[in-house]
Amino acid sequence: MKYKPLGNPFYQQPTLKLAQSLLGKLLVNETVEGVTSGWIVETEAYIGPDDRAAHSFGNRRTPRTEIMFGPAGMTYTYVMHTHCLVNVVSGEVDHPEAVLIRALEPHDGVDLMYKRRDKITKQRDLTNGPGKLTKALGITNNDYGHPLTEPPLYIAEGKPPLQISSGPRIGIENSGEARDYPWRYWVTDSIYVSR
Repeated sequence: MKYKPLGNPFYQQPTLKLAQSLLGKLLVNETVEGVTSGWIVETEAYIGPDDRAAHSFGNRRTPRTEIMFGPAGMTYTYVMHTHCLVNVVSGEVDHPEAVLIRALEPHDGVDLMYKRRDKITKQRDLTNGPGKLTKALGITNNDYGHPLTEPPLYIAEGKPPLQISSGPRIGIENSGEARDYPWRYWVTDSIYVSR
């Protein structure tokens, strides 16, 4: 294990606070191919049952959303179009909330990230989107339900951001008033933010 994973108490914060606290932390994946990691520079919070943009809106409980009803600090992965996206389960048990990790600043294993992302030539394009970062770090749907407090996929201490910006979430146009909630957070001035 290359770094020390953050413990359970870190994940016991309210979801909007957790989404901001994750900024600057290090997302690490240790695979047989090697270790890749990146500092989290962009997140989006989804506040479960009352949030039209959340998969668990109205307490929708399906095989896909089941993990969100469990304890905070678990991995919620799902496939959207052809991309796997990774979320941190938050909120209390039976309050299905989550934080989407939208973008990273690459740290460990950059060469391996280039190999996994094939035709990418600029480092800033390796992990500047939720589907890009999972490919670069080798995160798949098989990571669903994994506790982020232990390897191989975990979150470690990082470097606190100097300034945090917030605004509406991205790609949720059909979610009524929820599309305007300022629940996307990013490290101000980071060149690795998705857009």
